[in-house]
Amino acid sequence: MLLRRLELSDFRNYRNLELEPSPGLNLFIGPNAQGKSNLLEAIALVGTGKSFRAGRDGDVVRTGSDRAVLRATAAARAREINLACAIEHEGRASRKTFTVNGNGVRYAGYLGRLRVVTFVPLDLQLVTGTPALRRSFLNRALSQSEPRYYHELARYRRALQQRNALLKTGDAADKALLDVYGNTLVEAGAQIMLARAAMLASLQTEAARAHRRFAPDEALELRYEPNCPLASAEPQPVADALRTRLAETAEQERARGTTVAGPHRDDVELLLDGVSLEAYGSQGQQRTAVLALKVAEYNVMRERTDDAPVLLLDDVLSELDEARATAFLAEMDAYEQAFVTATHSPKVLSANARSARVVAGTVEWVTC
Repeated sequence: MLLRRLELSDFRNYRNLELEPSPGLNLFIGPNAQGKSNLLEAIALVGTGKSFRAGRDGDVVRTGSDRAVLRATAAARAREINLACAIEHEGRASRKTFTVNGNGVRYAGYLGRLRVVTFVPLDLQLVTGTPALRRSFLNRALSQSEPRYYHELARYRRALQQRNALLKTGDAADKALLDVYGNTLVEAGAQIMLARAAMLASLQTEAARAHRRFAPDEALELRYEPNCPLASAEPQPVADALRTRLAETAEQERARGTTVAGPHRDDVELLLDGVSLEAYGSQGQQRTAVLALKVAEYNVMRERTDDAPVLLLDDVLSELDEARATAFLAEMDAYEQAFVTATHSPKVLSANARSARVVAGTVEWVTC
């Protein structure tokens, strides 16, 4: 999968931008606060429909404007596809619309058309942050590569929201309606858990392999920690176990007014040489593990979809010395298309790499 063209209108500090990147490595260089990260955010947003930075959708609209538009032309499996995402905001309210080849679509029909894998500074919290961050990582990877997963996740979230609202009414809660919502949680939840377990198994293999290249003397392990026991690879036993778990926590739910069991409380543990990476790993070890996890995400997504995603790496070189930075960029030759930001140009770049200067919302390709 290749991003052939990107057009931005009133997005962050870009009033208007037309960009035609190349296959292979595209390196964007410039001082901080010039728009490098905004550029990667735009590629991710036009691909996934969501920002990896903005707290609210309207935050991406350029100051002084009320509408941002992002357009992309991508090549996937020898055919081109045209994507557009528009964000309109007024005050604190905002609205997003999506089109594919000029036709309006809902979000579910948009997601997965241009797949991306991102590494941004916030991703370092995958090790030390909350379980919600690690669940979000899994959800993004699975939703882009498996349309059914997004469908089941949306079903689960709707039922969970409705069930929690009903539980908040206390003893007046309609038991029959609670059971209806509970059945949806069980059906969708079992599919979610099985998909997460399979994804983690694939990620474990690839992440361990990538980590050995970065740190040969250390072993990285990913461990799925489901909230409900997962003793089978078949949907029905998993659904039965989840139903039993909901029954066991019914009294606790009524006391708290919220659903306390289910995959919305899953977690993923990262281990290095058998011990917790969060508790005992250095910052360097944690950064290396997250990089390996992102490489694994890329490889697994490529294997599952038979199409390589676009790789976005923001400020990945800042903690690496010159030798490591050069070696890391050399490895980018193995990726179909990658976008990397940096404050300074490395001394050595492969012949296939292309560089651009980013200054105050403008991008200019550097002629070698």
